[in-house]
Amino acid sequence: MALSINEIKSGVTILVDSIVYMVIDTQHVKPGKGAAFVRAKLRNMKNSNVQEKTFRGDDKIEQAFVEERKLQYLYTSGSMFHFMDQDNFEEVAISEIAIADNKKFLKDNIEVSGYFYKNDILTINLPFFVEYTITHSEPGIKGDTAKSGTKPAEIETGATIQVPLFIDVGDKVKIDTRTGEYIERAA
Repeated sequence: MALSINEIKSGVTILVDSIVYMVIDTQHVKPGKGAAFVRAKLRNMKNSNVQEKTFRGDDKIEQAFVEERKLQYLYTSGSMFHFMDQDNFEEVAISEIAIADNKKFLKDNIEVSGYFYKNDILTINLPFFVEYTITHSEPGIKGDTAKSGTKPAEIETGATIQVPLFIDVGDKVKIDTRTGEYIERAA
């Protein structure tokens, strides 16, 4: 379905040069002289690169119908990550490229959102906050605040994050998967 420039809004997925983009932000510009245009900030759904594009008033933009599915992480085999589709229980193999930086926070049985265009996986999104167990950490020294009160710690997926000095091996912590930051100690 073709969209006019007035229908391009934040959150809409469009197809530009056979690449699926999600519109992040738009700015409608009506100059004193000449035709109106839209300056849009777009995120590539495959590799998360952000770029700006300008669309003229007579441009027709193709809308991309992106389907969101709930997936459950199963295992990794080489450079492929295997998930189970929660609707039809089929196994979906996703390349390491589509997973990108999310791989360091994938743990067994975690549920993620998968985004598909014409049955091809574009990307996955992890839940914003996930609980992990600390598997390795140096002991914190009481009163040692020269390092702003944090220390590196390894979580069960192998990723290293910064945690407060009082966190020890075996503690459960809540992590923001978008930034990799420690949020709080989990119960």
